[in-house]
Amino acid sequence: MIQQPIFLFISGAEIMFVLFIVVMVFGADKVPEIARGLGKGIKEIKNATNDIKNEITKTADKSGIDTSSISNVTKDVKEELDKVKDDLKDFTGSVRRNM
Repeated sequence: MIQQPIFLFISGAEIMFVLFIVVMVFGADKVPEIARGLGKGIKEIKNATNDIKNEITKTADKSGIDTSSISNVTKDVKEELDKVKDDLKDFTGSVRRNM
């Protein structure tokens, strides 16, 4: 079964409607400024996230914590969560077919 990626549970038509409302409220000349501001905000959040990751890594290195084992643990947890998710899909699929 092919699944389409979901972007915040919003379809293409809903995105177009929101863009239409934005253009109507702010005007076509203000939309690029708004987009530029959103882009800068997202960039600042990304940079802040990277700074936090770097600080955590530096602190872990100073404390003697092996960061490679942390990534292995997160990978293992993700695999287990995926297994549970697949099992849950199988269960809910059979419940849906019976209803």
